[in-house]
Amino acid sequence: MNEIYEFLKACGTYYLATVEGDQPRVRPFGTIDIFDGKLTIQTGKVKAVSHQMHANPKIEICAFADGKWIRVEATVKEDARIEAQEHMLAAYPELKGMYRAGDGNTEIFALVSGKATISSFGGAPKTILF
Repeated sequence: MNEIYEFLKACGTYYLATVEGDQPRVRPFGTIDIFDGKLTIQTGKVKAVSHQMHANPKIEICAFADGKWIRVEATVKEDARIEAQEHMLAAYPELKGMYRAGDGNTEIFALVSGKATISSFGGAPKTILF
């Protein structure tokens, strides 16, 4: 899990895919944290991505850096604890202009189960289950 975290953190921006009905939706994301032993991401409850993850908790993340890419397949679950929100906002203080722990909008999703594959053009892929 730490390897997944470090890869995504180093990328800065990764791409999160969700499903809305039968239509895939992909957007850039930038938050990744480890809280209570789980990888977590952050969004706002008012955003379409939040509604999509509640309706269908299967997501994929993809990112590229230094000639390697990662694809993360996961199921997400909301972590509504204020502590999870505080932890994420401490890791990303630049978000404090838009979000506050307990504001009714800040939302943390834990990646509760999944698989990450790190690939490159020259080597065998590495799979990490979590």
